[in-house]
Amino acid sequence: MQSPFIVELTEQNFREVLEGSMQTPVLIHFWAPMSQESADIIPALQMLTQQYNGAFTLALLNCEQQQMIASQFGVQALPTIALFVNGQPVDGLGGPQPIEAVEQMLSKHLPSQDELQVNHAKELIAQGNYANALTLLSGLGEEIKNTGDVKLLLADCLLETQQFSEAQAILETVPLEYKNNDYKQLMSKLELHQQAADSPEIQALEAQLSDSEHNPQLAHDLAVQYHQVNRDEEALALLWSYLVKDLNALDGEIKKIFMDILSALGQGNALASKYRRQLYSILY
Repeated sequence: MQSPFIVELTEQNFREVLEGSMQTPVLIHFWAPMSQESADIIPALQMLTQQYNGAFTLALLNCEQQQMIASQFGVQALPTIALFVNGQPVDGLGGPQPIEAVEQMLSKHLPSQDELQVNHAKELIAQGNYANALTLLSGLGEEIKNTGDVKLLLADCLLETQQFSEAQAILETVPLEYKNNDYKQLMSKLELHQQAADSPEIQALEAQLSDSEHNPQLAHDLAVQYHQVNRDEEALALLWSYLVKDLNALDGEIKKIFMDILSALGQGNALASKYRRQLYSILY
């Protein structure tokens, strides 16, 4: 498996690889073709290394080909696994082991995979790539997703991808000790959006509609305004209240703007999926 995080250990590079553990931990796997168990675990180790995405380097040492290095390390049994940090061995496993034992050993010395995902998401946010950061953060385990710092990251990504109601829901659950300057900045962003999203035009249309409840033209115009300021949930709910009574309301214009908003939200959007299902239920 070609990877920048996986190396074959030789006499030429072993000093350099060990020195590399000053920056990034190195996991040395001592193996030999004659030891089936030591060879069999290599694909699982390679996959684990890829999942950790650079948190450690896997160094494979073929003890048959590199007998001098193996003897320097005093390896007694195959497979043997040794973890080096800052040039020193800090942990190891001797004899056949399941990959879970290796993961458990690594977890004592390295960030968890969830923590690595959070770090990666922070890098994406710093690059302005909020959509991909949001995907990473959304895939985290529930425990880490409920921590204050991850909630702030999620809220930031949701605000930047214009998912304001979801951002507000998360910000309302941020623990008191995390209501710092970052939190205040996010709340300011949300408040600015809410002010912009409640324009005089929208207020006027809302007032007219409350005086004339069954006016599909007013409902259409208000839904368009809602959509322009990302108040799509309110837009769809309003349009739906007309469609459920008459699919051809306003000569089909209500249905058209309803479908346009669903298309703009995209296939993966939960709100769009909900209203698509409701529409199909009365169409078919």
